[in-house]
Amino acid sequence: MKKRILSAIMIGAMCTGLLSGCGGGKTASTGDSSAGNNTAAADENTLTVWCWDPAFNINAMKEAEKVYQADHPDFKLNIVETPWADIQTKLSTAGAAGDLSTLPDIFLMQDNAFAKNQISFPDAFTNLTETKAFDFTQFAPGKLAYSTINNINYGVPFDNGTVIAAYRTDILEQAGYKIDDLTDIDWDKYIEIGKDVLAKTGKPLLSCQANEADIIMIMLQSTGASLFDAEGNPNIVGNETLKKALETYKELKESGVMVLVNDWDQYITTMNAETVAGTINGCWIMGSIRAAKDQSGKWAITNLPKLAGIGEQSNYSNNGGSSWAVSGASKKKDLAVDFLAKTFAGSTKLYDSILPSGALATWLPAGNTEAYSEKVEFFGGQEVYKLLTDFASKTPKNNTGVYYYEARDAVAVAATNIIAGADVDSELKTVQDTVNFAMSK
Repeated sequence: MKKRILSAIMIGAMCTGLLSGCGGGKTASTGDSSAGNNTAAADENTLTVWCWDPAFNINAMKEAEKVYQADHPDFKLNIVETPWADIQTKLSTAGAAGDLSTLPDIFLMQDNAFAKNQISFPDAFTNLTETKAFDFTQFAPGKLAYSTINNINYGVPFDNGTVIAAYRTDILEQAGYKIDDLTDIDWDKYIEIGKDVLAKTGKPLLSCQANEADIIMIMLQSTGASLFDAEGNPNIVGNETLKKALETYKELKESGVMVLVNDWDQYITTMNAETVAGTINGCWIMGSIRAAKDQSGKWAITNLPKLAGIGEQSNYSNNGGSSWAVSGASKKKDLAVDFLAKTFAGSTKLYDSILPSGALATWLPAGNTEAYSEKVEFFGGQEVYKLLTDFASKTPKNNTGVYYYEARDAVAVAATNIIAGADVDSELKTVQDTVNFAMSK
């Protein structure tokens, strides 16, 4: 069983390594982490950190270092640029070998992979709850849940994957609608409006990558539902929320309100080239939207549609993101914990400084600062950062588990088959069989 879990982890690493947009950013070559670890280990005031993306995660760590140095002038970080897939491989190798000494003091973990890694390699993670250094109630509950296993916090939430619905307000106006008309609505109303917008402007409201399950997972979490129960068992056959999400996905496609594209580049092009009138994704997608500078002032954001009549029926969800973990083998745990507690879990100054890079907080006090009240011209003068903090605070929790990526991929296959005419219940049975096979049950 342990070998199968390890195999599942490695497959997940390969899959998530391709998803650079979800709080991951550019994947660069790995530094000499072993040499860096050895040098830093000799200095009691230096922590080694593994993370990826110089413009995003590494930038945030450098800013956090400056904040902490204000009261601890001898403090230093040894930041080793390490792609997510490499972090996963190194963690899996260390865990399987039973030698965690190769790990850094702090490492970044993709949220959807957090639970499976902590369950598989529990000694690699420090129990942060028992340190009593953090007020975890100050983090968005839906985000916090990813790094909370058996009611114990093992991670410090970082970047915000809160889902937004972003629309071209000029195109909506051509069809007689405003952003308020698409706020606090359900998917039935969304499809109704989408059909009208399509008929009047020729623009679909939504584009998605074919053979990906992002929008379905977004729908699922908005209701508080999951592909797994609290014990990690598959929750697929008989999952009425998942069934309704798949049926809604089919209706979106058949109505023409949603257009499917083949890859990520084509997806971004549908927005930048004005093929569609909107998108629904993690808030990190705003960076790609803003790449079309000529569209400044023509976009606005709001919450996503809800699945009416089932589950929590919220207009909020999450897609992507990551959290910081302290290695269970670190010889400087106290320093690592204090550093994270006073920066990513305790400094509005830090979050203000990294906001220009697109690093939006899920630490709720950050949303009360002047920087988060900034009116963003590109999005029609909206206070988008304050909106996103509010959205994050309302996002329901969900369960991921060890086999999340296998289940997610199987749902994507089912969605493709359902669009082609397959029976929904039969496809759900196939998904569950696929996951059970992976779990060898």
